[in-house]
Amino acid sequence: MSDTYNLGPAAQRLSALLAGLSDDHLSASTPCEGTSVGDMVDHVDSLSAAFIQSAGKEAGEATGPPPAPDGTRLSGDWRTSIADRLQTLAAAWDSPQAWEGMTQAGGRDMPGEVVGRVALDELVVHGWDIARASDQPYEPDERSVTGALEFVEGVRASEGDGPQEGLFAAVVPVPEDAPALDRLLGLTGRDPSWRPPAA
Repeated sequence: MSDTYNLGPAAQRLSALLAGLSDDHLSASTPCEGTSVGDMVDHVDSLSAAFIQSAGKEAGEATGPPPAPDGTRLSGDWRTSIADRLQTLAAAWDSPQAWEGMTQAGGRDMPGEVVGRVALDELVVHGWDIARASDQPYEPDERSVTGALEFVEGVRASEGDGPQEGLFAAVVPVPEDAPALDRLLGLTGRDPSWRPPAA
């Protein structure tokens, strides 16, 4: 069986970033073109629901093709409700059975170990998206970054450097000796030097 990962540290960091967002942040730009912070938060909410069901081998609406991110869907208590959902997500993937056999995510049947890695990558990379867009510090744990990087390197080795529909934008070149997080960001189509546009 392949390595499993504790999604707790990445989920906890992402929850802390959500707690640090003000309502004014929701309309701000993120490193993903055309996606506001509010849209990204909604995406985190949707993916959390999906990966909870994936861990339990449940096929349903949440594990089908993901909806387009839309910050107008956020509930009034989104900070606490999404934090609770992220905690549930991490707990669901603590089960060894979540990483075994086949499951569904994004409307596709995939091995559990692959879906778990996708979930890890989503938590780490979208944590950076939100941190950078809201000017919050972000230092994900080394094992989470390494696990996400190894997953994305494997995808790029088999699928190439172009856009991957529903997953990555085209690769942004990053020096080979750059920190692991920067290399992960570049492989997912993000510029590690991105900063919010000046007001």
